Amino acid sequence: MKKVLITGASGSIGLHTIKYLLAEGKYEITALDLKNRKSYNRLKKYRKRIHIYYGDILDRSLIESLVKEQDIVIHLATCLPPLSEYKRNIAEIIELNGTENIIRTISYYNPKCYLIYASTTSLYNSNIATVKDDININADDYFNEAKYKTENLIIKKMKNYTILRLPLILTDLTKDHFIYSINKNTMIETITKEDAAYAFCKCIDNMSKVNNKILNIGGGEACRVNSKTLLNKILKYHGVSLNYINTRVFLTKSYRSPILKDSDNSNKLLNYRNDTLQSYYMRQKRRSKKRVISKFLAKFLLIFKKKVYK
Repeated sequence: MKKVLITGASGSIGLHTIKYLLAEGKYEITALDLKNRKSYNRLKKYRKRIHIYYGDILDRSLIESLVKEQDIVIHLATCLPPLSEYKRNIAEIIELNGTENIIRTISYYNPKCYLIYASTTSLYNSNIATVKDDININADDYFNEAKYKTENLIIKKMKNYTILRLPLILTDLTKDHFIYSINKNTMIETITKEDAAYAFCKCIDNMSKVNNKILNIGGGEACRVNSKTLLNKILKYHGVSLNYINTRVFLTKSYRSPILKDSDNSNKLLNYRNDTLQSYYMRQKRRSKKRVISKFLAKFLLIFKKKVYK
């Protein structure tokens, strides 16, 4: 039975990765995340089926004790905007130094270990992109700078790795709100958290095909939409909430999620797509059935937005 370590395991992708790997029944899974109420509540239902550790990827001794016994590391732990945009050091320390701890342990104790790293398509400056495009990072773009440096470190130091660049992740809005930081009124490619997680799982089954590769993992034509349309749909189905107001007002709208011309090629390699924007909308609609007042308020907000943007 292969051993798999998942960092950032209580996030949306991490939880679904655990779910899919457990369903296959052939992996011994270890989950790692920072301990707080949110991570504890999300992981506790798996505590009898997986090993759960709470700690920091910057803790070298902890990472060493966990990684040296693993066959595969799925590295999802990160520092997302807006936190990563406040200071250069925050993003770089968490992203780069944490990954260095993993790579160091693999190099010294476990050189056959396979690392799968979650990067971002926000690295691209253009609205249409492929993995062959040049990467030019702005000086104040701390999140993307940290991601790109970490990619280069992995390429330089690791023997067995795959880097998955992910676009905007469509998540459960009762738990995650990063979606509100996308650029307004641009065509984007997205992916649901379910399909993104499945892509990481499929890398394990197709290691010989994707080893030493960088792949753009998008939802394809069925997950492409104008960002303004997406946000209005979410408002319509999910309603107005305090989280919606806070994130729309205070989050910077700088996250890029371009159309990925080569995501169909990635899907041919991994066959990870099972979802669409329409199925995502329907799930959001079902989850907000009891939000009658918030959805009522959202109707007025949408009418107001239409008048403003005429």
